Amino acid sequence: MSVSPLDYRYGRPEAKEIWSREGRHSRQLDVERALVWAHCQLGRVSAEHYDMIADISDPGIVTADRVDEIEAETRHDIMALTKAMAEKAGEAAWCIHLGATSNDIVDSAVALQIRDSIRLQRQSLMTLLTTLCDLAERERDTVMLGRTHGQAAVPITFGLKIAVFVDEFRRHLIRLDELESRAITGKFLGAVGTGAAQGKNAKELQQLILEHLGLTVPVATTQVVGRDRYIEWVGWMANVAASVEKLLQEVRNLQRSEIAEVGEWFDVEKQVGSSTMAHKRNPITAENASGLARIVRSMIIPSYENALLWHERDLANSSSERFTLSHAMILLDDILAKSDKVMGKCVVDVERMLANIESQNGLVMAEKIMLALVDEGIHRDQAHEILRAASMVAVAENRHLREICGEDDAVTNAFSPEELDELFDPSSHLGVSGEIVDEAIKLARAMVNQ
Repeated sequence: MSVSPLDYRYGRPEAKEIWSREGRHSRQLDVERALVWAHCQLGRVSAEHYDMIADISDPGIVTADRVDEIEAETRHDIMALTKAMAEKAGEAAWCIHLGATSNDIVDSAVALQIRDSIRLQRQSLMTLLTTLCDLAERERDTVMLGRTHGQAAVPITFGLKIAVFVDEFRRHLIRLDELESRAITGKFLGAVGTGAAQGKNAKELQQLILEHLGLTVPVATTQVVGRDRYIEWVGWMANVAASVEKLLQEVRNLQRSEIAEVGEWFDVEKQVGSSTMAHKRNPITAENASGLARIVRSMIIPSYENALLWHERDLANSSSERFTLSHAMILLDDILAKSDKVMGKCVVDVERMLANIESQNGLVMAEKIMLALVDEGIHRDQAHEILRAASMVAVAENRHLREICGEDDAVTNAFSPEELDELFDPSSHLGVSGEIVDEAIKLARAMVNQ
């Protein structure tokens, strides 16, 4: 019986494999094998016995089911793992788990899961970045209303709106590269971090194991890897989830019926928007991903709590981390894929964008006219008051601001009718938008293609 929606509704198979029962089990076998390999390198275990351990360190031979059977009796997961391995190892069983404590295996296996997760996350981010770059490039000069406080402000381009997110996700990619070495740290210095059980070559043994596994070697640990490392990674995931929801929230807002400038693609042949309102075309994928992003962000709080262990360790973090790390990663992977789907096929209605600008009766060009008056020698405060007063009249009388300005002597003395018409062209007040879009795309593409 499936209870978790991850089992039947959310998450891509490649992400779930990493954090599945089988994914955890196979990586723990890898760590136990690497331990024996390192002992072999240092001459404590023969090559013959290492080969025997390597042969049985296979989830098809030492199965997760058998480990679970033993754990039901021992009530200790890693002891169950070592017993299951010993059953298959023959005379080499003596060197399984040699000098290790349970968390040497657990935390190093989790580091492998984080390493594989980061690889997938980097690829997903680069895919989304490429999609956003393509969209920003395509819509570089598409003029639309910029909005502040939910109100019409001044013209912007849809390309610039997307370029802001291009650069934001590029920064996330930089952060991921910066934190990776800290997040994929294992440990192998025993019960309280002294290395006493590993012998005189304890530090060398740890380095051999972790470098063999492709993990970072810590300077100092207790029985566990410092959870500040996990906090940083989960915090990064929460940060990315916030950016994803912010992006998709923008799409959802622009899809409002009264705005209708951008929208999530809708399959008009088969898709149903509502069980009763047959006309509905809801942004369901964006809404779905936005909801999941909130779950990802929520994982940061227990992640901080999991760092607060007693002395050299306790077990309060263990059960919690089975949720925080796995669920945050799987759901973030899901929402990144869904965000890419939404943005890759989003519908941009250029005519509606222009119509919405026109519906503002020229008010969005008030800043442009004010600045033009300043250039003509009128004091900035006076120019502002001219346009403020004219705008209030335009709103009150539902008239175009161009018409009101044409009745003001200060404006008509400064500009000919033709010049005033040009000043009311929205495309004339876009500043360096195009240059910003170009730079954001250039930087992002360079990072993706490096």
